[in-house]
Amino acid sequence: MITVATWNINSVRLRMPLVERFLKDEAPDVLCLQEIKTIAELFPYDAFTAAGYPYHAVHGQKGYHGVATVSRIPFEEVDRHDWQANGEARHVGVRLKDSGLVIENVYIPAGGDEPDRTINPKFGQKLDFLERMIGWAGAVAEPTLIVGDFNIAPLESDVWSHKALLKVVSHTPLEVETLARFQAAHDWVDLGRQLVPAPARYYSWWSYRSKDWRVNDRGRRLDHMWASPSVAAKATGHRIIEDARDWEKCSDHVPLITEFDL
Repeated sequence: MITVATWNINSVRLRMPLVERFLKDEAPDVLCLQEIKTIAELFPYDAFTAAGYPYHAVHGQKGYHGVATVSRIPFEEVDRHDWQANGEARHVGVRLKDSGLVIENVYIPAGGDEPDRTINPKFGQKLDFLERMIGWAGAVAEPTLIVGDFNIAPLESDVWSHKALLKVVSHTPLEVETLARFQAAHDWVDLGRQLVPAPARYYSWWSYRSKDWRVNDRGRRLDHMWASPSVAAKATGHRIIEDARDWEKCSDHVPLITEFDL
């Protein structure tokens, strides 16, 4: 059995106590973090090693973005990508040495506020990022798990109100269609919805602007774990750690965990 977790931590150095709590409570074999907001040299390697996670792949950036994968299982880094050719650290991949499973950790751009690339370049950058990933996914040959903050909630039941969010970046038809083409490029299986079938309630992000997130519950499913069909067939469980949204100085995202019979 192997367990893999993903979490947009929104500053790993600021929230390292929460990460340590999560690792102690849940003990995943592999943890993929997004938005670490630090250069690799300042990543808290020692704290992860002390927590039992001595293997690290860090694609960092000062103050913004950044992804990191840490593990109790030996791995080798196999790739890192700059899908926008602008120096942003948003993708790192590793291969677990025992099982050979490739785990790609990605942080897709949020895309700004206006769903129109003519007036909002960030939205165009998000779509272009995905287009480049579509080309890459079509050539993926190994059994692979891709996880992270995709910044898109594709299904109607992935948001608190489909009608209210149709013109809001993260749930627009254009983003959903582009993400669907990325999914089709490798026949990725959406593990969250394989194991928590729609239309069951499933959110992974709640805005900081909502003072009482549990009462208002205006969530979106922005974080995802997708797998090659052969890997998806071995997924046995999936959990959303919603309580992490209540932790002191929490991230606005919560961790996801998938279990595999590998």
